[in-house]
Amino acid sequence: MEWIVTDQPVAYAPAVAWMEARAAAIRDGEAPECVWLLEHPPLYTAGTSANPADLLDSRFPVFKTGRGGQYTYHGPGQRVAYVLLDLKRRQPDVRAYVCKLEDWLIRTLADFDVVGERRSGRVGIWVERPESSGGRLREDKIAAVGVRVRRWVTYHGISLNVAPDLDHFAGIVPCGIREHGVTSLADLGRPAKLSDVDLVLKRRFLNVFG
Repeated sequence: MEWIVTDQPVAYAPAVAWMEARAAAIRDGEAPECVWLLEHPPLYTAGTSANPADLLDSRFPVFKTGRGGQYTYHGPGQRVAYVLLDLKRRQPDVRAYVCKLEDWLIRTLADFDVVGERRSGRVGIWVERPESSGGRLREDKIAAVGVRVRRWVTYHGISLNVAPDLDHFAGIVPCGIREHGVTSLADLGRPAKLSDVDLVLKRRFLNVFG
């Protein structure tokens, strides 16, 4: 198992090309499984079920991608983890794999005193927080999950909002959900460095995936 951390933002198209090549090498037994931790420059990606109406303002480059899901934003301050695992060797069950990715995020957030939760019918991890007025609770998304599996090797993965510019999400309807917002560790008063988040991600990954 290899962990790769890239400090400078990585352009999207080369990242996808690298993932596809690495996934093929893993499938052929020529490379170990890996997790790649990185950031992208500001951009939007459109998953396989993206609705064109959910692109509100193409202020950043838009990339069609083979992962599942709808529109997502990536940018500085967001930790992207591309996860390339051989499910045929581990557990050939895509639904169970996605559930483990969610568990990984929930456990990671807990280390920063944030309660991350699943929501039926919504992909990703959500947090409850008070409305600015009225005392009611609202739900905001703090992490996204979008995967692709080819011949039982996974790629794409997760993104966790550490301290991105949340205004950048306004150009899309994130994941097609209009009635809820987005948040981050910084927005929740839990400031953290990406390097701190990386340490927790690595530790909690071992807890979940072994």
